Amino acid sequence: MAGGRPLYRTLTAQSLFPPANFQISKAMTTFAPEQYKETLIFLTTAGVVVPLFRRLKVSPILGFLGAGVLLGPYGIGALGEKISWLAPFAFGNVEQIAPVAEFGVVFLLFMIGLELSWARLALIGKLVFGLGALQVFGSAAVLGGVALLLHETPVSAAVIGLALALSSTAIVIPVLAESKRLGTTAGRTIFAVLLFQDLMVAPLLFMVTMLGAQAGGLGMAVVSTLIPAITGLSVIVIGGRIVMRPLFRHVAAAGSTEFFMAACLLVVIGTGVVTAISGLSMGLGAFIAGILLAETEYNREIEVTIEPFKGLLLGLFFVSIGASLDFSQVFSAPVLTFDITVGVILIKFCVNWVAGWILRLPGRISTEAALMLAPGGEFAFVIITAAVAAKALPAASGAEVMVAVTLSMFAVPPLGILAQRFAGRRSIPDVTSIPEADHPAPDAIIIGFGRVGQLVGDMLHTHAIRYVAVDTHPGVVKRLRSEGRDIYWGNASRPEFLERCGLGKAKALIITMDKPSDTEDIVRDARTAHPGLTIVARARDAQHATALYALGVSDAVPETIEASLQLSEAVLVDMGVPMGKVIASIHEKRDEFRKLLQPGEDHAKARRAIKMSLRMKEMKKRQEKLNRDE
Repeated sequence: MAGGRPLYRTLTAQSLFPPANFQISKAMTTFAPEQYKETLIFLTTAGVVVPLFRRLKVSPILGFLGAGVLLGPYGIGALGEKISWLAPFAFGNVEQIAPVAEFGVVFLLFMIGLELSWARLALIGKLVFGLGALQVFGSAAVLGGVALLLHETPVSAAVIGLALALSSTAIVIPVLAESKRLGTTAGRTIFAVLLFQDLMVAPLLFMVTMLGAQAGGLGMAVVSTLIPAITGLSVIVIGGRIVMRPLFRHVAAAGSTEFFMAACLLVVIGTGVVTAISGLSMGLGAFIAGILLAETEYNREIEVTIEPFKGLLLGLFFVSIGASLDFSQVFSAPVLTFDITVGVILIKFCVNWVAGWILRLPGRISTEAALMLAPGGEFAFVIITAAVAAKALPAASGAEVMVAVTLSMFAVPPLGILAQRFAGRRSIPDVTSIPEADHPAPDAIIIGFGRVGQLVGDMLHTHAIRYVAVDTHPGVVKRLRSEGRDIYWGNASRPEFLERCGLGKAKALIITMDKPSDTEDIVRDARTAHPGLTIVARARDAQHATALYALGVSDAVPETIEASLQLSEAVLVDMGVPMGKVIASIHEKRDEFRKLLQPGEDHAKARRAIKMSLRMKEMKKRQEKLNRDE
C-alpha cells in the first residue's frame, strides 16, 4: 500500500518474469537488466535473510518485512533519487511484484487445506462460526463506534469497523508455524477464527457494496456480488470432487515429476483464479482445493511438491508488505497514525479476549488468540478499496486506515513472541475439544506395498500396530485404499515426503522395494535423520544386505537366504523332525547369516570364523558319511 493505494490487486500480465514478447534469439541485443532487477534483489534477500535470522533464532518473517522497508521505494529507493548508485539496490515498482506476491497467501492456504478434511473441519465448526463470529462482529461494532465518535459518518464508520476487524492470515499462520504452535490448541483456535474471516470476505464486500449503493441498486448489488461468489464456490467443490482425483491419478501413472508439479500448480492457481473472478479471495479457492485433495492418496506428495513455492512466495509477500509502507504518510501525521494503530490493537485484544471468555475457553488460550488476532490484516485493503470505489468511504479516511493496518501487521511477529512466552510460563490444561488430527501418528511406515509389503502390513495389523504404506503404482494405491488401507502415493526417496508421512514419530521403517539403489538412498537418509529408528529392509542378495548394514539398517533380509531357510523349515517338518528343534535350528542359522553379513573389520573376523565353522561341520559330516559307507 502506498499513498492510499491497495496492496492487493487483480492479476495483470505484469510479473517478475520477462514480458511475453521477449525473444530468445534477440537476447544479446534486447536484454535489459532492469527487467530482472526485482527478481535478483528478492533472491539475494532470501538467500541472506533466512540463514541469518535462523542462526539468530529470530523469525525470518521479521527479516523479510525489514528488508522490504529497507529496499522499498520509501527506503533506499527514496535515497536512490539523490544517490544514484543506490537505485539498483531498491525495488523500483512494488505494484509490479504485488500480483506474484499474493500467491504466497494462496499457496499457504492451500497447504493448510491439505492438513484438514471436511470431517475435521466440521469438528471445529463451533469455533469457526462461534468464536469467529463474535470476534469479527464484536470488533467491528466497537471499532465502528469509535469511528463514529471521531466524526465519521455512519456508513464510513461501519466500513472502517468491518475492515479493521479482520486479521492477517498471511502473517499469523506463518508466525505460528515458525514457533511450532500451529498444531496446539491455541493455534487451532486462532486458525478457526482466521478461517471464518476468510469466509466472510465475500459477504463483507457485499455489505460494503450495499452501503455504497444508491436507492434501487440493491438488486444489482446482490446479482453482482453474491451470485458469482456462490457460483464460483460451487464450481470448485463439485468440479473438484469429479476432476481432481482422476487428474492426479492420470499424472501419477505417467511417472513424471515435472507433470505432477504442473498439475499441482494448475490446481492451486486455477482454483484461486476461479474464486478471484467470482469476487472472493484467491486464497479461499486454494484452501477449498486443499481440503478436497486432503482426502486423496496424493496429498503427501502434493505437500512436498508445493512447499518450496509456498516458502519463496510467502517471503516475497512479506517483502512487498514492508516495501509498501509509505513513510511520508506516517511522518505527515505520526501521532494520529500511531494512535490509530495502537488503539486498534488494544480494542481488538479486549474484544477477542471477551469472546473467548464467553465461549468458556481457558484464559491462556483466550490470551494467546487475542494477542495474535489483534493487529489488522491484508483483507482490510480489499474492503477499503471497494468502499472507496463505491463512495462509501472518503479516500482520505481510507488512506489513514490502510497505513494504520500496515503498521499493525508489523506488530504480529513481536506479539507472537509475547504470546509464546506467556504460554510458556502458564501451564493450564487444554479442555477445548479441538481435534489434533484425523488419524494418530503411525507406529510403522511400509515403503513398497506389493505382495511382500502387504503381508508385512497384515502381520502388523494382527498385532494392533498402526502403519502407513507408500507405493508408486497408482492402480495398487487406488485398489488398496478402497479396501480401507492407509496408503499414499509418492516418492519415498525424498526425505521430506517421509517426514510428512510421520517418520519423525514412527518407531519402525520397513522397506520392501525391489530397486536396490532406492532402498539404499532411503536407508541412508532415514538413518541420518533418525539415529534411533528401527529400519528393516528387503535385500536382493547377501551382497546387497551387507551394503545395507553398512548404511545403518537394523536388519536386512536377503531374499535368497530367507527363501532357503523357509524351504529348509518345510522340508525338516515334513520329514518328521520335531517342530521345536526345527525352529531353533532355523533361528540359529539366521543369526549366523546375520553376523556373516555385517560389514567392517570387527565383523570380518566373525565372518571368517563362521565360514571356518561351517567348513568344519561340512567336513565332519562328510567324514561321518565315509565311515558309514565303510
